[in-house]
Amino acid sequence: MKILLKLLCCGGLLLCGAAQAAPVTVIDDAGRSLTLAAPARRIVSLAPHATELLYAAGAGTQVVATVRYADHPEPARALPRVGDANQLDLERIAALKPDLVVVWGHGSAVEQVERLKALKLPLFYSEPRTLPDIAAGLRTLGRLAGTEAAAELAARSFEAESQRLRQRYAGQKPLRVFFQVWHQPLMTVNNQHLISDVIHLCGGVNVFGQQSALVPMPSAEAVLATKPQVLVTPAGEATPDGNIADSLAPWRAFRSFEPIARGQTVLLPSDHISRATPRVLLAANQLCVAMEGFRKAPAPAR
Repeated sequence: MKILLKLLCCGGLLLCGAAQAAPVTVIDDAGRSLTLAAPARRIVSLAPHATELLYAAGAGTQVVATVRYADHPEPARALPRVGDANQLDLERIAALKPDLVVVWGHGSAVEQVERLKALKLPLFYSEPRTLPDIAAGLRTLGRLAGTEAAAELAARSFEAESQRLRQRYAGQKPLRVFFQVWHQPLMTVNNQHLISDVIHLCGGVNVFGQQSALVPMPSAEAVLATKPQVLVTPAGEATPDGNIADSLAPWRAFRSFEPIARGQTVLLPSDHISRATPRVLLAANQLCVAMEGFRKAPAPAR
């Protein structure tokens, strides 16, 4: 009997080992199928949001390198850097012998990503466009890294908070929102962008949501013509010379512009609202609370 139990235990261990080494197939955010022979153990992340997602999915210890500006969570700051969105050190990436490279579909340099393909490196395209996409991304990266349990917990927590906010602000009076990505030149987002999903979560209407470009570049006159009630923009953005830009400065000349006239502007931490990670809900909560306050404010005297 003891011998039989030992054989069963050994067989179970072998089966567990076989399961861990089983191929993993997923579909990435570009619709491409990716198959790994086994869960990834050496991951290179080529975007700040991807690095943050990997840590949130429980795969932080498997990330061997990342890019500039990947500064969250704290352990990510100690990782080797292999470039940024504009320039990658392809030789160094190859030398790290990654079994998975996570790239940013919209933000990584196309030519360099093509060269990574030519090196036969396994690429996963990460570009969440909605809040549910973030939860899905956590689960998918967890599968690729063999950290499904941690990834599932993170995804469920994210979904629960998203649902709480959605229920809290569903049915609220719609407010017309202009989201300013940058002010020189003016840049915004359409409804295919994650930021627009956050605006909708809070009961807002993206005034440039129907534009065809993911990141439209409207004129100031075009913005004024949409008659937004709220202006939202990232806070603390640095100019090329290292100074902190006053992104609201161009609008102060338009004293009848409702967001300026009524003080209905919202400055959100850039890495909260601009990164497709669980921390986007921090920005969502801040925006929803601010918009609720605007709804309750007394109407201007006529």
